[in-house]
Amino acid sequence: MKRRIHRQRGVAVITALLLTTLAITIVASLFWQQQVQVRSIENQRLQLQKQWILRGALDWARLILGEDKRIGNRYGDIDHLGEPWAVPLAETRLDQYVEKDRAGDVPDAALSGGITDAQARYNLRNLCSNGVINDQEVARFGKLLTLLGINPALSRATAVLMQSTQPKTPSPGGAPAAKADSAPLPMELLHVDDLLAVPGFTPELLEKVRNYVVVLPSDVTKINVNTAPAEVIAAKVDTLSLAEASSLVAARQSRPFQSLNDLPLSAGLNRDGLDVKTSYFFVNGNVRLNRAGMEMQALIKRDQARQTVLWIREY
Repeated sequence: MKRRIHRQRGVAVITALLLTTLAITIVASLFWQQQVQVRSIENQRLQLQKQWILRGALDWARLILGEDKRIGNRYGDIDHLGEPWAVPLAETRLDQYVEKDRAGDVPDAALSGGITDAQARYNLRNLCSNGVINDQEVARFGKLLTLLGINPALSRATAVLMQSTQPKTPSPGGAPAAKADSAPLPMELLHVDDLLAVPGFTPELLEKVRNYVVVLPSDVTKINVNTAPAEVIAAKVDTLSLAEASSLVAARQSRPFQSLNDLPLSAGLNRDGLDVKTSYFFVNGNVRLNRAGMEMQALIKRDQARQTVLWIREY
């Protein structure tokens, strides 16, 4: 009888220990799930705060570009690298501009970025328009690739890919397109990163060409000779050497070109692809908030009346 009682007490102790272990496991799991949910909510809050900071910076950039267009500068209605919009924003701590009683809401926040001229780069849409390849532009892009140490044959390959993404122009007689033309088109090149879809373009080559090309909505755009690098200027002007383009870049530092007539170019050189004004700008922003960071790039089209945001990319 006593042995049975001791046995029952032992079973009760073991059962109590198992129940206690199970209860501790359940409570620990609940605490872990709660911690995960709290961290997820914090990350979502930081994400929203970063997005609002970058959107505020974007609105500020639009204001700067609008005032620049409205007021102009001492050289007239031109765009050059000596204007306020071209001055980059160094990393600035945002918590210095927050009220002390609310400083805890935006701890360790910093913003940096700047505005760059999108028409300082070669527009890849110049290669092909309405399904028709522009051989002259293919040669110009090929010249740019050569100056960058890249195989110029990739210029034709890029144009062919762009042609495949565009609907073909109807025949002069107005005949309907062939039935095969109604098939779905490949994905259109919208950003520079899409060059990786071109056979032969590698990530290494993409990094070489990234700061020299752009994909703008307009099929044909000119480059701003007051902001473009020497390689792009040399590629855009037929028979212009890189040394001559570098001399143009050096000449504009003391005084930007107010018109194409100010360019010290030979009379026979084609200037049709050049301009001294810009309609498209990139706005780049980088915000750091606590342990998290976010980068943003937006493309803005500026005209006389307004500044339109065409797209926004967040990283």
